[in-house]
Formats: sequence, structure tokens, C-alpha cells
Amino acid sequence: MTLNIGAMAARYGLVIVIGGFGLLKFTEYEAKGIEPLVSASPFMSWLYDIFSVYTFSVLLGVFEVAAAVLIAVKPWWPKVSALGSVLAILLFAATISFLFTTPGAFDESVAYPAPSLTTGFLFKDIALLGISVWTLTDALRATRSSLAGSSQLHAT
Repeated sequence: MTLNIGAMAARYGLVIVIGGFGLLKFTEYEAKGIEPLVSASPFMSWLYDIFSVYTFSVLLGVFEVAAAVLIAVKPWWPKVSALGSVLAILLFAATISFLFTTPGAFDESVAYPAPSLTTGFLFKDIALLGISVWTLTDALRATRSSLAGSSQLHAT
């Protein structure tokens, strides 16, 4: 097993970002911060009919922290880590959708589509989505390698 610093930085950087934002979801501050994005989303606004703003935020936080932990365990359980990557892909697809569903997502006072202060922070999620896809393929590759190694051991 070779040490790939870039791969480790991508994987565990993703874990820190998802886990950190997940833990923030347990605060009233973050719950209120995501409320305008979620309530404007045709895909997610109905959740506020079921859950309070804070309860939804906490549930989302549990989802995010779980994804981070699952992604982190790839060296020991790559199959489990693949599930975490799928969760991360779903999370980032949802947050990127806010760029298209949030009123005022783009600042129309400039000549090109510039993000507004409300949604500018979401642009990082495009890169994080790409890293999540990479962590998924990396975990699946490791799963196949361990299965191939295991079947070779049983054949001998």
C-alpha cells in the first residue's frame, strides 16, 4: 500500500468538511441559516411540513456526520465507505440544487452570473461533489481489489 498524500488530503479533507458542517447543523444558528435555502427548494421544502426547522437541521446533521464517518473508514471497510460517498453525493447534489431554486441566488447587478452573498458559499459544493464521486470510485476499486485478493486466497 503506497501513501498517496493527495488522495488522503482529498478523502480526509472531505471528511472534515462534511463532518464539521454536520456538527454545525446541531446549532440553532445553522438551522436558521439553511432555512431560506430549504424552504425555497421544491425538492426539500415539504420537509418543513413534517419537521421543525431545528429538527430537520439536526436530522441533516446526523446524515452528514454519518456520511463523514463512513467515508473515513475506507482503509478498513471500503464497501461501507462507498455508502458514505453515495450519501455525500446525494448531499452535494441537493445543496447544488439550491443555486437554481433559491430566489436571488445570483447577483444581477453584474454582467455575468455571479453568486449572491446568500448562495456564494455553495460553489465549493461543486468541487466537493467531484471529490465525493472520486471517493466512491476509490472505495469501489478497493472493494474489488480485496474481493479479488480474497478469491485468490481461497483458490490456493
